[in-house]
Amino acid sequence: MKLQFSRRALMGAVAATALCVGSGSATVADEIVIGVPAAQSGPVGVADHQDWTNGVMMAIDEINANGGVLGRQLATKVVDTDILSPEGTVAGIQALTDAGVDAIASAFVLIPQPAMDAAASSGVPYLHGNTQSSHNELMKADPEKYRNIFQLDVPEVWYGSGFINFLTDLVESGQWEPKNNCVHIVQEQIAYTQQISKATQESIAESEMWEQGPITDIQFPVQDWAPVIRALHESDCAALMIDHWVAAELAAFAQQFASDPVEGSLVYLQYGPSQPEFLDLAGGAAEGMIWGTVYGVYADEKGTEFREKYKALYPGTMGMVYTGGGYDAVYMLKDAWEKAGDPKDYDAVGDAIRAMEFRGVNGFYKFDAETQSGISYPNMTDDPEAGQAHLFFQVQDDEHRIIAPEPYAEVPFKPAPWM
Repeated sequence: MKLQFSRRALMGAVAATALCVGSGSATVADEIVIGVPAAQSGPVGVADHQDWTNGVMMAIDEINANGGVLGRQLATKVVDTDILSPEGTVAGIQALTDAGVDAIASAFVLIPQPAMDAAASSGVPYLHGNTQSSHNELMKADPEKYRNIFQLDVPEVWYGSGFINFLTDLVESGQWEPKNNCVHIVQEQIAYTQQISKATQESIAESEMWEQGPITDIQFPVQDWAPVIRALHESDCAALMIDHWVAAELAAFAQQFASDPVEGSLVYLQYGPSQPEFLDLAGGAAEGMIWGTVYGVYADEKGTEFREKYKALYPGTMGMVYTGGGYDAVYMLKDAWEKAGDPKDYDAVGDAIRAMEFRGVNGFYKFDAETQSGISYPNMTDDPEAGQAHLFFQVQDDEHRIIAPEPYAEVPFKPAPWM
C-alpha cells in the first residue's frame, strides 16, 4: 500500500518531536511531559496517529499560552511505535515510562494488553482510544492493576449494533426505502473487525426488520476489490457493510465500486474514511458513501470552533476522529493534574480522571466505573449530553457531513448517485 504524506502531516511531525518550552526561565525539568507513542512509519495507523499528535500539540500550545498547569509548561515526548506487534508496542510504552513522563496519551494500538501491561507496571496515567473490548475485559479481571488506564471511547462492538440501529432509524424516519431487508457484510480478519462483524450479525438476528445476507472475507492488504464487488452484485442486498478500517484501501474500493455500483444499495464503510487520505485518494468516487465512528469531532458550536482552529494550523483535509481525541485528552489531563495538585502522584491523578465529567470536542466523557471506558450515545444512554455520539457521516459534495444522530446531524441523508 502506498503511503502519502501531506505537507500538513510533515509539519505536524516536525512539531511533535520537539518539546514545548514555556516562556521565561522554565527548563525541561520544570515541565510536565505527556508521552505520545505514535506510529510514524509502517503500513497502517500513520494518519490516525499524526491526527492525534496534531491535536495534542494544539492543546499544549493553547494551555501553555495561558500559563500552563500548576505554574509549569507542558511538553511532549513522542516515540515512534510499531503498533502492529506486541514487542513494538511494549518498546514504545517502556521508552516513555523509562523517560519518566507524567502521563501517556495514545490514539490506539492494535494489540492492547501489552501496552496496558507496560503502562500498568509504572502506574503512570494512560489515556488511549483503542476502541476495543479487550480493554474492558482486562479492567474487569484486574481493576487494581489497570487502575490508572482509561479508554477514552467505547468498545468496537457498538459499531455493529449501532449500524443496525442507524439503518432502522433511517427507514422509520422515511429517509430511505430499502429495496429488500438484506445486509451483506464484508469482513477483514483482525480481532477488531471480527468483533464488529459478530456484533452486527447478532443485532441483525435480534432485529425484526433485517436479515443476514452473505459474509465475504477479505485479508489486509486488499490488492483487488473486483471479487468483492462481484459478490455484492450477486447478493444485491439493500445494505452493504464494508467492515475494514484502512483508508487507502477503502478509497480503492470506492473507486472500483463507483465504476460498477450495486444499484439501489446503501454503502457503509466502517471508520476508515475518517482518515484524511480517504477523500484525497477517493476523489469524487466516494460521493454518497456513509461511514461511522463511535468517537469523532462534532459539528456543533464547540466542534466547529475546534475544526476552524485546527484547519488554520494544519491546512488540508482534516481527520474527523483522533484530531479531537488528542486535543480532549490533554485538556482532561490538565483538569486532573490541577485537581490532584501533583502530576507525579499517579494515583491521585487517576482518581481525578475516574471522577471526571468533561465535555470536549468529541462529546461528553464520563468513565464507566467497571470498565473505565467511555459511554456511547444513543447506544448506551438516551441523553445526548451524557456520552460520545455514535456519529454517522455521509460524503456530500466531497465533504464529510454528519447525518445522524440527532441532535448532532448537520444535514439529512441524501441518496447516493447509484441509488
